[in-house]
Amino acid sequence: MNSFVAKYALQVLNPTLNFLVADISALPLDTGAAFSDQVKAASRTNICLAKEDWNTYETSWDFSKSPLLQASHSQTTLKTSYQRLRTHWREVTLEMQRLEQENNRIFIDAYGLQDELKPDVPLNEITLTCNPHYRYGGDKSEDELEALLLADTMRELVSYAVGCMFGRYSLDKPGLILANQGEMLADYLAQVPQPSFPADDDNVVPLLDGDWFPDDITLRFRQFLRVAFGDAHYEDNLAFIEQALNLKGKRNYSLRDYFLSEFYADHVKRYKKRPIYWLFSSPKGSFNALIYMHRYRPDMVSVVLKYLRDYREKLVTEKERQASASINPATSQGDKTRALKEVDRLAKVLAELEDYERDVLYPLATEQKPINLDDGVKVNYSKFGLALKKIPGLDAKDED
Repeated sequence: MNSFVAKYALQVLNPTLNFLVADISALPLDTGAAFSDQVKAASRTNICLAKEDWNTYETSWDFSKSPLLQASHSQTTLKTSYQRLRTHWREVTLEMQRLEQENNRIFIDAYGLQDELKPDVPLNEITLTCNPHYRYGGDKSEDELEALLLADTMRELVSYAVGCMFGRYSLDKPGLILANQGEMLADYLAQVPQPSFPADDDNVVPLLDGDWFPDDITLRFRQFLRVAFGDAHYEDNLAFIEQALNLKGKRNYSLRDYFLSEFYADHVKRYKKRPIYWLFSSPKGSFNALIYMHRYRPDMVSVVLKYLRDYREKLVTEKERQASASINPATSQGDKTRALKEVDRLAKVLAELEDYERDVLYPLATEQKPINLDDGVKVNYSKFGLALKKIPGLDAKDED
């Protein structure tokens, strides 16, 4: 059924847009070819290759850890680890292509269709996610395809790291750790008693424009990178990730830029508008904090509110510092001008955060809303209204 011969025969039997049961049952079956040892062996191998490919990505139930961290690919630097992984992916793709072409050749010969069909399968029809010719398609050059695959692989590493921050995954144990409603840090520590990279203790990870909190997402990812790949090549590894993520070639692009502007959109896309990490976000995005929905508890919004208030206090202190600099006789005129601009910017941010707290977050915190994961993301995410980052299409009626 996966050979060119079956496709050719079906087009002869029913040259329309869809096939019926009668069309399938009318296919002529050469049992000698169909059940030959070669076909069975090729089929088994291709099934294994496809499963391996599917399980490489965290939306698979059998995902264990980032492939970059698996012993068979892990090297002294992230760059060389990726190169080794990319070589493996290329070999897997070419092996599946070889087996599919061999499968086609067997059936073409069995049915005497050498003049009608060729066994060749183009790379863009080898349906593995690790195959950029299939994954991205189109008329892109080899360099463009490789850049896209590298960027997506780094995004997937970042996503895995965030999973480790929340205790969904762990560097010390493969597979899911916390994935049931109501599980807490104690449940994590029961499975990973001495984690090399600990899960966040309160299930709130801030995404802000600076290192305002020790558990800020950018700081925590840097810690993850050091633990996962060591200190020796930390700077090179960080630069490799930032360069890979910067597909648009922006100046001074950093990991923090990715977290602030792209990470959550990537997460929502990865989970098909049903995110497992929820982003509390003020109207203009001056305050952002992630939580993991499986660790949600009724007082969760109150914890986020505490972060918001602490952040406001820090900004007030910074605003006062900038105001002092703007009137300090020892400060240059250029620095005074910059300080005044910062004072004005911070005043606007503080006004935004005050409105967000008063109108949205505080009232929600007093409600102590429960959730039921069995109701699904669409129902539960919507309960929090303007407190969470809006997801376009989440409320569409044709979506389950």
